[in-house]
Amino acid sequence: MRQITGAALVLLVVLAMTACAGTSAPGNPESPSILPQVQSDGLSGNYIKHVVIMIQENRSFDNLFAQFPGADGATSGKIHTGQTIALQKVNLFSPKDGQNSYNAFIKDYDGGNMDGFDVGSQDGTNVYQYVDPTQIRPYWALAKKYVLADHMFQTQGSGSFTAHQDLIRGSTEISSSESLVDYPHGEPWGCDAPSGTVTPVITSSGQYVTSGPFPCLNYDTLRDLLDAAHVSWRYYLPGFSIDVGGLWNAFDAIRAVRYGSEWSTNIATPETTIFKDISNHRLRNVSWVIPDFANSDHPAAGSDTGPSWVAQVVNAIGKSGYWKSTAIIVVWDDWGGWYDHVAPPQLDYQGLGFRVPMLLISPYVRPGTISHTQYEFGSIIRFVENNWKLGRLKLSTDRRAQSIGDLFDFNRAPRRFHPISAKYSRSFFEHQRPSNHPVDTN
Repeated sequence: MRQITGAALVLLVVLAMTACAGTSAPGNPESPSILPQVQSDGLSGNYIKHVVIMIQENRSFDNLFAQFPGADGATSGKIHTGQTIALQKVNLFSPKDGQNSYNAFIKDYDGGNMDGFDVGSQDGTNVYQYVDPTQIRPYWALAKKYVLADHMFQTQGSGSFTAHQDLIRGSTEISSSESLVDYPHGEPWGCDAPSGTVTPVITSSGQYVTSGPFPCLNYDTLRDLLDAAHVSWRYYLPGFSIDVGGLWNAFDAIRAVRYGSEWSTNIATPETTIFKDISNHRLRNVSWVIPDFANSDHPAAGSDTGPSWVAQVVNAIGKSGYWKSTAIIVVWDDWGGWYDHVAPPQLDYQGLGFRVPMLLISPYVRPGTISHTQYEFGSIIRFVENNWKLGRLKLSTDRRAQSIGDLFDFNRAPRRFHPISAKYSRSFFEHQRPSNHPVDTN
């Protein structure tokens, strides 16, 4: 009998563990998890000096890209009775506003059957819709010219508060056994919340606890790694005149930022300040861009301006000297209650949550790429970390997530930029009256 060497034995053990791995169910931490393979981003740091993360609102992948050629979309879906119904083609603006709480996620997901969206929503089968492609031409144009990722998943099946935290951190875990979920019970969602405000948590055993912490948090975010490496950053968002703090933003929930000097230097309002920073050669290395509610794609916003808003920020960068050194990531923060047919892998007690679209715009990506790779919000965090060699965060998904760095090809010469046609101009947004409405309320 042939003797097995120590190295071969280790390999066999690893293969056996991989073969036995399975997806875990929500709230069952004892089920094994499948962790996607990760890789380094190679030479990206030599080329990408600026990353701009544009965060739109409340759309599932099927809701925006159901019919996109070559993508994993669907134009029909199952309801809780087992019946299959056609998705209705609608305008971008919808008076319907589906449910995107953790409880709604559990109902929609239905143990992976993806047939409970009609019971998880207040609007029944009205969430079985997809947007008329003629209403979102700039998004489809960007997808055809650059990269569309059709397997980008939320970190967690929950709403905008945790999703925006995930996009600065990759997780809302506050300990190894519990994570923030849903949204604080008082507004604004952060350190400026009224005294006594609590934030729900979900525990590793699947228990939902309503009386979690006050939403002024001490965990590290990407900001800490950027600051330590002297990599500049800025968070652009609209003014919010209703709450005490004057702003609605993810960093209002981060104590070190809210009560530090960066509150006045790195938090930029209004969000259209990004146009001035591009024109005046002041674009930071890493930028988050939060739209005005009217331009957010939120179903209840009563507006069709979101695609043009994204296009005009892309055009501003594309026409500037920043084009050859920038990667623009456009992502939607959560599914908004809309139907999606792909069951999200359950990697831990947080999820993953449902699919959302992601567009990657850069002169170094292959035109018309549709990526079927499994990504999560931690994939964006990991790419930024890898690009500047920042290291990793604690209690984050950045360690397991597949970086989006695999979408770049630095062996190709950078592509010339061609402006994206849009219904509304840059001047429209620079002169638009602010809605004074929070980006989202759920």
